[in-house]
Amino acid sequence: MLSSNMYNVLIIAGIIFLALFVIGLILARLYRRSSKEISFVRTGFGGEHVILGGGAIVLPVLHEIIPVNMNTLRLEVRRAEDQALITRDRMRVDVMAEFYVRVKPTAESIATAAQTLGQKTMSPNELKNLVEGKFVDSLRAVAAEMAMEELHEKRVDFVQKVQQVVSEDLFKNGLELETVSLTGLDQTSFRYFNPQQALQVKMEIFFKILFLLYFIQNNSIF
Repeated sequence: MLSSNMYNVLIIAGIIFLALFVIGLILARLYRRSSKEISFVRTGFGGEHVILGGGAIVLPVLHEIIPVNMNTLRLEVRRAEDQALITRDRMRVDVMAEFYVRVKPTAESIATAAQTLGQKTMSPNELKNLVEGKFVDSLRAVAAEMAMEELHEKRVDFVQKVQQVVSEDLFKNGLELETVSLTGLDQTSFRYFNPQQALQVKMEIFFKILFLLYFIQNNSIF
């Protein structure tokens, strides 16, 4: 009798152990962890949950996850030739700038990025295509407030103003702008000016040279 009871206990203990093992294995497969580089938003059964620096059970069919890239991304924007920026004095300038952006590491911003950008944060090219318009608008808006000479002499001011303008728009997508780097700034070739602008530029250059020669000549007399 004793051996029979012991046998039954062992069977029950074995069944419980096997069940716990199977449940643990299933949970291990269903458990998804975030990392320092990638967080995610779980939606579906139980509502929306932002997972940052932790993990959550993700059940097939009942849940859906949207990964969010937490790394800083470099997005390059170039405006040149017929798409060049127009300055306050109606000059055309070729500009190349690098925008360093990332998803702000807060639950609210991660949820906003997941909702408005989807999985595009995982692909810099797709993200650039989506937000490039914001960068171009900010570059054009600030360039229109400054003369070409000011752009060359006050590059830091130009970059800071661009950063201020674009930061507000990026916040709507859960993004934050770390920095802007102006890697290229030059006057556009004359062939991309309209005839009136080209003539105006040539006349300005002519008068500057004329003034310089006049100045040099007068100084040489004395």
